[in-house]
Amino acid sequence: DLHSFPTRRSSDLEPGLVADDGMQFDLEMWKYARDVKVVSSDPLLGHEHGPNRTAELMGVSVETNSKGQRDREIPYERTPGVMRVAMVGDSLTEGWGVPFESTFSKRIERLYETDGKKAEVVNLGVGNWNTVQEVEHFLTKGHQYKPDIVVLNYFVNDAELTPKPEARKEPSWLLRHCYSCIFVKGRLDTVLRRLTTRQNWADYYLGLYDGGKSKGWLDAKAAIKRLADYCKANNIKLLVAHLPELHDVQNYRFGTVTELVRQSANENGAAFVDLLPRMQFHASEDLWVTPPDPHPNAFANELIAAGLFAALQKLDAPKDEHLQQGAAIPSTVR
Repeated sequence: DLHSFPTRRSSDLEPGLVADDGMQFDLEMWKYARDVKVVSSDPLLGHEHGPNRTAELMGVSVETNSKGQRDREIPYERTPGVMRVAMVGDSLTEGWGVPFESTFSKRIERLYETDGKKAEVVNLGVGNWNTVQEVEHFLTKGHQYKPDIVVLNYFVNDAELTPKPEARKEPSWLLRHCYSCIFVKGRLDTVLRRLTTRQNWADYYLGLYDGGKSKGWLDAKAAIKRLADYCKANNIKLLVAHLPELHDVQNYRFGTVTELVRQSANENGAAFVDLLPRMQFHASEDLWVTPPDPHPNAFANELIAAGLFAALQKLDAPKDEHLQQGAAIPSTVR
């Protein structure tokens, strides 16, 4: 069911008719790459957010600060008496399709405020990064925020291989400037998947791991260790969070991935929280930004925030509080 809408005019686009109502995932991701991202000077990152960028994406305003984060201006210098949490992740952490104040980072700030504690939650999420890139960014730039706690938000596609610098190519002029081309390309991919000429999304995700032996997962696992080692050396607490894939939360197919991430967190002495139980009592489609785009919407971000906040509170509890309960401090937070 395709509908034609007038193309939004800009200096580099010709007017025409394409299916663009501001909510087409393929087109919006293209605008995100064009209007918000820049080529990074770090070849391992490939891309990052540009500073002071503004775009309207999936019906919400996306603005970056002077350091390129989708966040308000937060100086590197710490404010005495204010706790600081660094949120590391990809588009789910960035808050794709969700108003700024509804992202789980900002919701957690308000939960701390309600709990009587001042906290800054720095959103370091950038779309299309994997764990290797997320950790690289934190260790080269994000660490300057000197957080008390780092939260590494892990998603099932974070075991994708990091593109080699020489393999990264600028998109053709046509794809950079043609709305219709992007839309048709995305629709063609959808049709081919429905006709099973391309790999199903679930099979693709599972294939990234090869039972825990794939290079992509081993690279991600090494990055988790790299982050954990830094946190230990700098007296920073680390929480690894599993953000579930939302296509079908009632019949979740990626439990083996969750266990690989849990095991990696445990091996590195990091706390772990699985946020799938927060989602499973809700219809999957109630959690999506749009039916074709199963990024977590504002309601799902609320559920994620509640789960992360509970885990952060346990992680931040005094050691003697755990000992009084007759148990060691857990490495896994449920």
